[in-house]
Amino acid sequence: MTSTRKLHRLLGWLLLLPLFGWALTGMVFFIKPGYQDAYEQLAVRTYPLQQGTTLLPEADWQQVKLVRTVLGRHMLVQHEGRWLHLRPTSHAPFALPDEAGIRLLLQDAMAANPARYGQIVELNGTDARTSTGVNISLNWNTLTLRQEGRDTRLINGLYRVHYLQWLPSKELNQGLGMLGLLLLLLMALLGLRLCWRRSP
Repeated sequence: MTSTRKLHRLLGWLLLLPLFGWALTGMVFFIKPGYQDAYEQLAVRTYPLQQGTTLLPEADWQQVKLVRTVLGRHMLVQHEGRWLHLRPTSHAPFALPDEAGIRLLLQDAMAANPARYGQIVELNGTDARTSTGVNISLNWNTLTLRQEGRDTRLINGLYRVHYLQWLPSKELNQGLGMLGLLLLLLMALLGLRLCWRRSP
């Protein structure tokens, strides 16, 4: 009985840290403070299309989208499972604009929430860093944006703590999670055994 109690206590100490982290992060996920800004869907700002705009899709196009931004009209085409960014009139590739054009497109989108995004302080290709510490990435082929701030990185880190993603590879994390579950199950069984022995 003494050895069982010692093993039960040892397992309790081993699982104290992950259980403590799991409980604290679980409370955060339940309340969800700051989630709205952290995972805001930043989008390229679009404008109404001019009247009389027509599309002449080709037979092998799977999807076609026609949008108008501060840079003009864009035709987004899905062909053989991948997206192409074309000019509507000629169907020629719409080349990535210069730095001034990218800044104009991003700042136009960021104007929807200036308190979160502020101004662009650094631009490296299609990746921007803002004065509020938010990183923005532009996917030119799909004309979509992805934003990640300090709050996003913090919440993502809490998810890794909660799901025992503490190691550098998926396989190692799966092994760690399985080990944690086995230890928790063993501690519960030992506790049940101790309670059973104490029963009259």
